[in-house]
Amino acid sequence: MKKCFLLTLLGTIHTCLFAQTTDSLKLRIEVDGYLETYYSYDLSNPAQHRRPDFLYSYNRHNEVNLNMGYMRARVEKDRVKAKLALMAGTYPEANLAAEPLLLRSVYEASAAVKLSAKKELWFEAGIFASHIGFESAEGLKCGTLTRSLAAENSPYYESGTRLNYETTDRRWLFSVLYLNGWQHIRRPNGNNTPAFGHQVQYKPNEHWLFNSSSFIGSDTPDTLRKMRYFHDFYMSWKGKRVELTAGFDIGAQQAQPGSSDYDVWYTPVLIAYLRPTAKTGIGIRGEYYIDPQQVIVQTYSANGFNTAGYSVNFDYYLRENVCWRIEGRGFYSDDPIFILNGDLSRQNYAFTTSLAVKF
Repeated sequence: MKKCFLLTLLGTIHTCLFAQTTDSLKLRIEVDGYLETYYSYDLSNPAQHRRPDFLYSYNRHNEVNLNMGYMRARVEKDRVKAKLALMAGTYPEANLAAEPLLLRSVYEASAAVKLSAKKELWFEAGIFASHIGFESAEGLKCGTLTRSLAAENSPYYESGTRLNYETTDRRWLFSVLYLNGWQHIRRPNGNNTPAFGHQVQYKPNEHWLFNSSSFIGSDTPDTLRKMRYFHDFYMSWKGKRVELTAGFDIGAQQAQPGSSDYDVWYTPVLIAYLRPTAKTGIGIRGEYYIDPQQVIVQTYSANGFNTAGYSVNFDYYLRENVCWRIEGRGFYSDDPIFILNGDLSRQNYAFTTSLAVKF
């Protein structure tokens, strides 16, 4: 009798808890992950195994390594959602080197509230992917194996708040952002200058996308404040077998604190991605980065960082979510800022291969 009573009691408790979970809480939980290993060989054969300083992804020479892997949990209930993703690899090691140690493994950590029952109006706060650029730290979302100079030298991530509104037909997206700075989770010491951003995205049909994003703020302490203004524009066209993307970034920063003179840098990039078959892809990229005053990339050379780049990659999808890639990439600079065969050179060449899995 006691055994039957205990079994009945446990069954009743389980039923109550299960009913509360499914009917009252109505939580939707999703867990996913991503992992990309790589091997890169730089023909300059750097002794410290570090590729040029303006590269932050796939930047280790002559070693098998993890570029980036993450595990992410997403929770949604009614008009509230949250996500947390932790990562490891050479990408966070390079990109988050200035952050506190405990934050260097955070890929995403944010919460969002839907402010309208009928409209797609969301308020989000935390750490999230940058609103600038068309590339992602997640390689399988990009048409090229490595990231462009534009992506490598503008924010990959940001922290702060943003207000998003998307129209019912999903053609327009509007965002306004309040940020902790130019790719910062924690503000730089002595910097209390507010930073702001915007994003407007337009999709007239299933083929075209147009995007405008901006940043206004300072990346220096307030005592040496130099205001920075940055704009990113890109457009893409996607067909059945071909995707074309063209982007143009331009930035301006005060030459001196309080000055009306500005140092300007800009970069155009063009990427074509071809899908000859369902299992293969070919990415072709041309780009040029012009930063004569070395605001973003320091070369300590006469003409600054004036560098053209090009690459070709071949992709083979072993599964829908598993891709092997190989890429050849080259740079050519106005000044001899690279090392090749033990001497200063205007050129740099590298080959990279990767295996990416999305699960």
